[in-house]
Amino acid sequence: MIAPPLDVLAIAAHRDDVEQTCGGTLLKMAQQHARTGILDLTQGELGSRGSAESRATEAAAAAGILLVAWRDALDIPDGRVENTLANRIRIARVIREQRPRVVILPYWKARHPDHYTCATLGYEACFLAGLRRLGHTVATQDIDSFEIHRLRSLEPHRPFKIIYATLYFDVRPTFVVDITDEFEAKLESIYAYKEQFSDQPAGHDDFPAHAEIRERVASMAHFYGMLAGVKYGEPFFQKEIGLVEDLRLIPVKSI
Repeated sequence: MIAPPLDVLAIAAHRDDVEQTCGGTLLKMAQQHARTGILDLTQGELGSRGSAESRATEAAAAAGILLVAWRDALDIPDGRVENTLANRIRIARVIREQRPRVVILPYWKARHPDHYTCATLGYEACFLAGLRRLGHTVATQDIDSFEIHRLRSLEPHRPFKIIYATLYFDVRPTFVVDITDEFEAKLESIYAYKEQFSDQPAGHDDFPAHAEIRERVASMAHFYGMLAGVKYGEPFFQKEIGLVEDLRLIPVKSI
């Protein structure tokens, strides 16, 4: 059976990226009866803490907290997310299967190479997914034949909107989503990664102490919420110019 299309699909390099950058937004959309999904590109096998198997269990728990309708993970090597034709084809196949209207990608500048590569890789895959002859002119020796077969069996689809979650990079967002009511659940979805964020020697230089997580998450959410005049917010960037129909309804006061 073919599932209903997703309204919003968040694509990220690693399990737990979405929870940190746009988890509150996904929950807010789900509570408004939108069908949401998450595609993680890697399994997390290079993580300093836990394993790919435990990360999968934690990701499923986090998805339940965020009321996500669909979640899956590809097996692109962790730490080696590369913008190759093979990877574009695999993501394009998911785009055709899930048919999202909106795709959330990480911002194209970041500290972690997997994050900024995911931005370009995801954008190009969204574009390719709309090409009707995609998969019919690709040499099968370069791409997994099963992926090509699945791709060819699906109708072309291109998302209407692509936006970028900017929490991992210091850039002024073009808009902020109010997650004041969703903040506690967002925090719980992060806490679902128990091995990732528990206090332990492994990776202690890269991960905050468990007692500091709430303060860090709240500080960032409060900062972006303050910019938009709410308590907690998540920042996003869009490349397109916004369209206004009624000047009286533009949110966020000027003075």
